[in-house]
Amino acid sequence: MNINQIKYALDGSIKSAAEKAIRGPLFRNRKLSVADTIRLLIGAEGGSLDKILHAAGIEVTASAVSQRRAQIDPAVFRAVFDSFNAACVDTEMFHGYRLFAVDGTTVNLPRNPASASFVCNDGIPNGVNQLHVTPLYDLLSRTFIDTVIQPEPKKDEIGALVTMLQRNSFFQKTLIIADRGFESYNMIAHLLEKPNVDFLIRVKQSRSAMREVAKLPMLGLDCDISFSICTTQKNTDKQNQNYVFLQVPKKSKPGSKTRRGRWDFGNYYPMRFRICRFLLDNGEFETVATSLPRSFTPDDIKALYHMRWGQELAFRDLKYTLGLINLHGKSDGFAEQEIFSSLTAFNFASRVCREVAVRQPKKGIYAYKVNFKMAVALCREFIRTPKADADKLLSDIARYTVPIRPGRQNERNLRVKGFPGFVYRVAA
Repeated sequence: MNINQIKYALDGSIKSAAEKAIRGPLFRNRKLSVADTIRLLIGAEGGSLDKILHAAGIEVTASAVSQRRAQIDPAVFRAVFDSFNAACVDTEMFHGYRLFAVDGTTVNLPRNPASASFVCNDGIPNGVNQLHVTPLYDLLSRTFIDTVIQPEPKKDEIGALVTMLQRNSFFQKTLIIADRGFESYNMIAHLLEKPNVDFLIRVKQSRSAMREVAKLPMLGLDCDISFSICTTQKNTDKQNQNYVFLQVPKKSKPGSKTRRGRWDFGNYYPMRFRICRFLLDNGEFETVATSLPRSFTPDDIKALYHMRWGQELAFRDLKYTLGLINLHGKSDGFAEQEIFSSLTAFNFASRVCREVAVRQPKKGIYAYKVNFKMAVALCREFIRTPKADADKLLSDIARYTVPIRPGRQNERNLRVKGFPGFVYRVAA
């Protein structure tokens, strides 16, 4: 797709969603339309609303924007996100597979103890407000495909992935790559049942691992394991040694998070998948469960799992480049609007960057790529400007490049980050 087609797809998605949202007297003609509000939030950067309105050339007050936003359901912003994805074609593949990664991240909100997103425990006695976002991310096209947003106290990453599997049809062969938080008999069964879907999940390898995995020696290996899932313990069941008993309550609570409390399939369910264990550069072993065929060697599988890190980099861009740490509203609904707006802006910038021709130096140590941070800023300005020049956008993005330095490793700074209050923000 060229840049004009990408822009047309976004404009059409915004227009279609806005027309469906306009119902009743709340949406009478006003200076700030629903479509303008959606476009404003997709193109919004950090800083105050007044600054954003001035940059967009919209002569209304910040209060008017908040009042208009309150009339728009977050589902409208999801509709823009979904429609824009459906209108665009992402075709990048790896050995015939589309590579999707899944993981979760949190978005901090202003403190509000009355909200469903309020978290309070021994570790955070004063409490914080957070939404948990679990997206499905295309590693090769660098776009977000789908997402589930949940209040942090009710987060359920496994249930979120099951939901995304059920509402998406995978017409091309797809590999879903996940970390240890998605290790579950129920999750693996859902992935095995989904047509055109294979999986690659990092699993535990200690005593708390799956029983069949815990039996394996701690060395590099590549083998198949097979067993049956039983939910009863009759004498006939006990005669079969190759089974795993799941104690599923008859009246299981909806959204149960435990491995034993969740099972969506029948008794005597046969399971068979592949276990690969390989040695990392730091001398430790890592174990993954996969349904990939033997044409993928253990080295291939190790490289594929390493590619999952691309989603962590996307989370960093989503929060700091797109500005999800600087929300422009206080309610959970406003936060959901901005999450979908940022996901849409991220996808727009990623698709535009693929159309940019980056000049490589004839004599140089490194190859160069687009500076995504600058590309996002230019794309947001392009989205806010009604009659912007698409060719100029491409040439402007091509001016800002950064070197590609493979193999760089930095120690992760695992530090709890709170919500930056509206009063104490530095103007962006």
